[in-house]
Amino acid sequence: MNSLSGPLMLIAAALLLWLFLRILRLPLKLLMKLLLHAAVGFIALFVLNFLGSSVGISLSITPVNCILAGALGVPGVLLMLLFKYVI
Repeated sequence: MNSLSGPLMLIAAALLLWLFLRILRLPLKLLMKLLLHAAVGFIALFVLNFLGSSVGISLSITPVNCILAGALGVPGVLLMLLFKYVI
């Protein structure tokens, strides 16, 4: 081995790591955004259940309901209420 093979392998490994992280950054960013929106949906459902319990309005807090409320926001919560009480 000559004296340049070590630094060249280190540079190649760093470039490969950079490429790998660059490729994974978009899916991880989307996953984090989905999880953040699901948390917001959970909070919206919790507040709805807390405030709506006095008038008999409630929605179960499930992962699907949290993601739907997080993805669609207030219209998603209203849509779930519509499905539960009207349809």
